[in-house]
Amino acid sequence: MKVVAYSIKPFEKEFLAKANQKKHDITLISNSLIIETAIYAQGKDAVIVSPNDYVSAAVFQKLAGYGIKYIVTRSSGTDHIDKEAAEKYCVKLSNVPSYSPHATAEHAVALALALDRNLVKADMNSHIFDFRNDELIGFNFFGKTVGLIGLGNTGLAAARIFNGLGCKILGYDLKFPEDIPYISPATLEYLLSSSDIISLHIPLTPDTRYIIQRDTLDQMKFGVMLINTSRGALINTKHLLAALENGKIGYLGLDVYEFEKGQFFKDHEKDLTKDLLLAELLKRPNVLITPHQAYLTKESLQEIANQTIKSLDLWQMNKCVGDACSCTKNCKVNGLDGIQNDTANVH
Repeated sequence: MKVVAYSIKPFEKEFLAKANQKKHDITLISNSLIIETAIYAQGKDAVIVSPNDYVSAAVFQKLAGYGIKYIVTRSSGTDHIDKEAAEKYCVKLSNVPSYSPHATAEHAVALALALDRNLVKADMNSHIFDFRNDELIGFNFFGKTVGLIGLGNTGLAAARIFNGLGCKILGYDLKFPEDIPYISPATLEYLLSSSDIISLHIPLTPDTRYIIQRDTLDQMKFGVMLINTSRGALINTKHLLAALENGKIGYLGLDVYEFEKGQFFKDHEKDLTKDLLLAELLKRPNVLITPHQAYLTKESLQEIANQTIKSLDLWQMNKCVGDACSCTKNCKVNGLDGIQNDTANVH
């Protein structure tokens, strides 16, 4: 299969090469997928994208005109893909539903611990030989209440870690998992009002967009710790800033940001103008922001590459990759017409 992969970072190349084993003819480019760069897909069968590529209806029109039949995204989330356009142009979609949930869960806990124990400030002080303990007081996680919003693979992985730290765990999910004795099911309202630490582990959908906003922030404890390693638009950033200013949010750890597109994954140090909301957040000593790196472990990168190539393998064998849009609609792509589903990683 002839493929072009967009938004490729240098560190991804070895993992894709190892997974591919020269089975597919893959062109790796660093450019993001936009209308102007869609031309690189000419003569290809499939496109591989990242969550930083917005595959809009206009982009789909271009890709379909070039004969693209398949799109794989190197992410679990698919909110950056216009699925109605995929159906319209009979382009099959695949994602990576689970790629080492432990990586993201461990990063969420790392953010929480670093915020609590003021590790960034302590490290900066130590580098200038300032070894005072002033302003470095934290709190014990043991006995604290952690509220996990979302109990998929990543949320459950985070629960296991927090449980190991001796925390009481509340969980909110529309499909609460069974037989997990150390997680107490809770309504969203109870979780918000009772938790010392709240961590988000849900996808971005129309229903979850701004799940954290003025009303839900008001329900939280004063001085609560809030962690987000899922999607930036789960939180209304303007409302978040107000909650930081009045002390409602005592600690904030973000690996994602509402307006990160065009910001994260690039060096903006020399830019004359900066994102004002992001700059406001970064001014605060109780805020820790990382550049969408929660997934960034060797194990996770290899699993993403493996599952990406597996999707191409299955399509090449005329097999569906789960409940793909084109399989379940009135489209035929290379003879695929709702035939066997080998995996379940398309949304």
